[in-house]
Amino acid sequence: MGTDEATEKGSSRARAFAVRQWAVWSLPTRLVGPVLLVEATSLALVVLGLFGHPPLTPGQLQVAVVLCLLGIAHTEVALGVERVRRRVTDGNHVDLSSVWTFAAAVALPASYAALVAVIVHCHLWWRAWRLRVPLYKQVFNTATVVLACLAAATVLERAGGGTDPGSDHQLWALALALLVYTTVNSCLVAGAIAVSTPEANLSKVFAPWDENMLEIATLCLGALTAVALGINPWLVLLVLPPLLVLHRAVLVRQLEQAASTDGKTGLLNAAAWHAQAERALRRVSRHDGARGVLVLDLDHFKLVNDTHGHLAGDQVLAAVADALRTEVRDRDLVGRFGGEEFVILLGGLEGSGTAELEAVGERIRRRVADLRVEIPTPDGPLTVAGLTVSIGAAISPAEGGDLRTLLQIADTALYTAKRAGRNVVRMGFTVPSHHAVQHSPHLSAAAGEPPAATG
Repeated sequence: MGTDEATEKGSSRARAFAVRQWAVWSLPTRLVGPVLLVEATSLALVVLGLFGHPPLTPGQLQVAVVLCLLGIAHTEVALGVERVRRRVTDGNHVDLSSVWTFAAAVALPASYAALVAVIVHCHLWWRAWRLRVPLYKQVFNTATVVLACLAAATVLERAGGGTDPGSDHQLWALALALLVYTTVNSCLVAGAIAVSTPEANLSKVFAPWDENMLEIATLCLGALTAVALGINPWLVLLVLPPLLVLHRAVLVRQLEQAASTDGKTGLLNAAAWHAQAERALRRVSRHDGARGVLVLDLDHFKLVNDTHGHLAGDQVLAAVADALRTEVRDRDLVGRFGGEEFVILLGGLEGSGTAELEAVGERIRRRVADLRVEIPTPDGPLTVAGLTVSIGAAISPAEGGDLRTLLQIADTALYTAKRAGRNVVRMGFTVPSHHAVQHSPHLSAAAGEPPAATG
């Protein structure tokens, strides 16, 4: 090893131990305090618990070792699947390690259950997440799990079931401990997201309902694991096969979601939006109310890319996508057709639907015009403002309509809005000519072809 290389490695190690250069200080100032408080609290409670509790009995020590080994074995067997899941996951991530950490909370004293959680999570991070999850994030995530274990174990101890592996916990006590575990863990993570992103809504702060159900399912497996350990430790091996199958099933679902999602905005991509919109129109009935489509195009978006760069343009697109989601209901379909074009299918419109559809379009137009997108740069924050959007709208016939025809009408209305000076909403009422259909970039995108730039 050369002198320069040795010096460089030495300086890297020095930076790693330099407190002022820790990555945690890159967090927003309002978030640093709560994060450090959560971590310090978890550490203090574990240390106090270890000093205030007698050593583990041989049976408890055996349970702790078995759970650590099973958690490590689970990570090693599912390593490839977990790495892929982490790569395709955006936001809250359920890693399924709660099977072992909750089992520890049920079968062990609180502080020792927390130690099992630390060992399992540290190994999981080192083997599967190290390249994608910064250390400071992992420390906070582990601290939330530690506090969840402490809370759940304390509930069971207060319920009178004891902490021996063979303790006869009542079903209500297990259910309460499960609820406390997931509430503590979820609320701490949600609180960190809410503090770091004040404008985030509930759907961003808390995981989607299916992710929450997955977490509850793993906690139930954890409770069964603890019960199996109390009956016969070898029975716990029966938990691994269904857990690995569940791991792969979740991966398939995540890959399907990734395949239907636009990477820059998180909206449905063109193909997925078109398929879901077709199904929605086929299901239409007289009781569903009118349905309408909005086709939107950011005005002069090329200037944003040319002036501030494509990374800034991507952040603007993401901000516009958030604005669209905010102005419509969860059941409405919002998609990106590529470039700076978006499309929305709205259902359950009142009356003929025309007035309500135009009102939604106007709300979106005003919201986009009011956007101020903050973009960090080496020279300080950059604010992109003055965005506008042109919108074309169309109402589906009461008896149900063909999606392609509906898009043709809305697309022609969009170009009417462009010719009217942009930053306006126009309602379409007539079917465009065959020539107009052939040259519509929005229809090409819906059919899976690359859209043309419209500016």
